[in-house]
Amino acid sequence: MYIIIWEYQIKPEKQPEFESIYSPKGVWAELFDNSTGFLGTELLCDETRPQRYITLDRWVSRDDYEAFLAQWDMEYKALDARCEGLTESESLIGKWNSVSQ
Repeated sequence: MYIIIWEYQIKPEKQPEFESIYSPKGVWAELFDNSTGFLGTELLCDETRPQRYITLDRWVSRDDYEAFLAQWDMEYKALDARCEGLTESESLIGKWNSVSQ
């Protein structure tokens, strides 16, 4: 499994809109769901800092994620631009591969 983790500091007044767009049934998940390699997304809120969120986007493999980006690049960039006003900052924490034993 391939997991991409993002951290967001959201604008407090944008919390409902942010949660709606980034939730497991939100617009990002709907876009990702165009790929057969997308497994789901999770939205986590920090219990001590309520404007801090993390998303976990799960993919079958890195190749599936990269194929999605290649095919849906324009839509991805358009949605990313639409969401800019929701956050004070966003950071890519990393891209992770699950370890099989």
